[in-house]
Amino acid sequence: MKKFSIKLFYIFVSFIIILILPFIFLIRIIERIFQKDILVFDKNKERNQLGKFIHENWLGESYSAQNNRVFIYFLFPSFGSFLLFVAFPFIQGFYFSLTDWTGLNTGREVFVGLENYVTIFNDYRFGYSFLRTAFYAVFNIALINIVAFSLATLVTQNLKFKNFYRAGFFMPNLIGGLVLGYIWKFIFDKVLFSFGGAFAPSLLIGGDSAFIALLVVITWQYAGYIMMIYIAAIQNIPQDLVEASKIDGANSWQRLKNITLPLVAQAFTVAMFLTLVTAFKQFDTVVSLTQGGPATLLPDWIGGIYGRTASTTVQSTDLISMNIYNEAFVNYNMGIGQAKAIVFFVVLLTIALVQVYYNKKREVEL
Repeated sequence: MKKFSIKLFYIFVSFIIILILPFIFLIRIIERIFQKDILVFDKNKERNQLGKFIHENWLGESYSAQNNRVFIYFLFPSFGSFLLFVAFPFIQGFYFSLTDWTGLNTGREVFVGLENYVTIFNDYRFGYSFLRTAFYAVFNIALINIVAFSLATLVTQNLKFKNFYRAGFFMPNLIGGLVLGYIWKFIFDKVLFSFGGAFAPSLLIGGDSAFIALLVVITWQYAGYIMMIYIAAIQNIPQDLVEASKIDGANSWQRLKNITLPLVAQAFTVAMFLTLVTAFKQFDTVVSLTQGGPATLLPDWIGGIYGRTASTTVQSTDLISMNIYNEAFVNYNMGIGQAKAIVFFVVLLTIALVQVYYNKKREVEL
């Protein structure tokens, strides 16, 4: 226990040294400019154990100290940016989630503790939005990966214009989400509507049909990008294995099951992680395509959990990112919106870690 405490203390000391190293670096520059020693470390001076640790590992002229300093100097720009633009805003956001911040009372917000979290867990709209997002993510992940892998398998065959097909399938990913939503809104409301039949009225009018339309649009946009990941994995499969399986009489399904799928398992891990995060964070296309609507009735089983009546209405494509945006920037409940964002972050992080762990485990099994 004593050794562990000492090691923990040294780690803390190293962290403090890392924070002050940029200032030491500036002092060294000033020393060179004015040719005057400001920081002087006597090599012959006797030091205690802590002093020896700091001198030998950080501030001295030994190889280890110089190597550690250079490592931190190169790391600090990116690490400083991470602290400035990610870590500090996240900590500040967590603080605001514990206040009654509205955006209009900045500097006068009142600490309310966990009241905002109690509010959102009693909010049937937030619960419905979270479940709807999870439902959307499952279908979105499945559709994108199935379509992307199918396209990758197709364009890695000996086709005449396979590079042209690859570029064509990837092209939708270059269109921004907002623009894409407006394009498909025009297609659903004007182009397909003119054909009548199943397309009249517009798919965007009904709750379930709008949900399906959103899945179609996102799959069309993102499948080409995921396809490129699968293409890279498929092209790395040793061709001698494929040729040997053909000689042994394996058909296409057997080659796919026993060679292709096991050898592209790492690509599945990456692709599923990307599609998982993208599905939960979907916002821009929802804004331009459906604006979170249309309105639909809250399912009875969800209404029963929150004690709502059967006639309660909700927005059918109000995914979690859209719900957070409306809470914070439309209703001006910044504190509640920030609490929703924190809960969203924790849930998404947990799901992503579980997904990556499971897929890595499957890679070993395959």
